[in-house]
Amino acid sequence: MKSLFSRTRVHAPGSRVRDRAVPQAHWRSAVLGLLVGSIATLVVQAPAGWLAYAVEVATDGRIRLPDASGTVWSGSSRWMLTGGTGSKDGLALPGRVEWSVHPTWSGFGLRLFSQCCTAQPLQLQLDAGWRTASVRVVDASIPTTDAATSRWPAQLLSGLGAPWNTLQPEGTIELATQALTITFAGGRMALTGQAVFTARDMSSRLSTIRPMGTYRVQLLGGAPVSLNVTTVQGALQFSGQGQWVGSRLRFTGEASAEPPFEDALSNLLNIIGRRSGPRSIITIG
Repeated sequence: MKSLFSRTRVHAPGSRVRDRAVPQAHWRSAVLGLLVGSIATLVVQAPAGWLAYAVEVATDGRIRLPDASGTVWSGSSRWMLTGGTGSKDGLALPGRVEWSVHPTWSGFGLRLFSQCCTAQPLQLQLDAGWRTASVRVVDASIPTTDAATSRWPAQLLSGLGAPWNTLQPEGTIELATQALTITFAGGRMALTGQAVFTARDMSSRLSTIRPMGTYRVQLLGGAPVSLNVTTVQGALQFSGQGQWVGSRLRFTGEASAEPPFEDALSNLLNIIGRRSGPRSIITIG
């Protein structure tokens, strides 16, 4: 027999509010998940063009990465040196430069490879701290040696504008580094280790002597950073010493021609420095 009294469900105070809150909580979680996923995807798939733009801004347009493809983390592009923002000078490496970036405990590792210039990939360790940053060069094949070598066409320097676009250098620049670390802190640059540039079989459009010679430029870390230039061999003799004071280079050097080549090198000596008899005096800073 049915009860004469109908049963009525009594809701506890606030239960309907909780019922409505459940789908709202799910909706918020879904939106948050979608947002986090989108950001993660954007970071992982960040286009290589973003890196190209960052490099151009950081170097005031002196290094450009045209035709960049891939992502910030793994990609390739051409590599061009220019005279800076607004400059009409520019010269690119033959072929493309490939890179890969991976996070480390203190920053990022950057691996570079160019078929024309790096027999072994170059590896840079980029570390960042509070108002400080450092770049360390290591050998990707033997990381414990902190040494790396590469070979670059000297013609690339013409892209930097004056005075290189006038000299139009030709030859090969071999770069060898040993425990090289560059540190930026408080607007100042410090360097430890060393870098040796060997400009081999150099020529210029301003002289008929080909090649003019081979030269060694040694960059030594310390306080201050020092720069030494010597002639390995050649018709054009060149030497000099310099130091980085703050962010400025102060350099004094001289160039002269071996006796049989004085006439052939006279025009070049007039341009690269101030003539003092048979010598050309070069002063920077």
